[in-house]
Amino acid sequence: MSRRDQIQLDDAELRELLGEERIAIVSSLGPRGWPHSMPLWFVPRDGVIWIWTYAKSQKVRNLERDPRATVLVEAGHSYDQLRGVMIESEAVIHRDFETVLGFAEELTIRYAEGISSVEGDAKAALEAQSPKRVAISFPALRTATWDHRKLGGTY
Repeated sequence: MSRRDQIQLDDAELRELLGEERIAIVSSLGPRGWPHSMPLWFVPRDGVIWIWTYAKSQKVRNLERDPRATVLVEAGHSYDQLRGVMIESEAVIHRDFETVLGFAEELTIRYAEGISSVEGDAKAALEAQSPKRVAISFPALRTATWDHRKLGGTY
């Protein structure tokens, strides 16, 4: 078994990582061909990373031009603790109001402490923002995972 095989995350470990971590770095190709990488809150939906952002943002313009994206989620503060996933994807931009609003509610519930639904003024605020936003999903074409903790301190 190769070192690469030893450190891969299994499906349960990947679900755990995506459930625990809060920031995904989404890289798209900018107008001059350079990578454009941005940190974003995300929700894993059936193993697929979803984000939301302004419809007129640079990342959306980039993905409209070329849907290829790389998404990185990682954890660990030292080399022996690093674990993560890199996902190569062709992004899908969702513009339908109900899809965007539904995702906005799910994102809010994930990141706001102690709430299980979005009601009242908070819901009205999301409804007002949703026409200016898109939700983007990143279905995996290729995935690489790692967990250096599995090496037991030997490299």
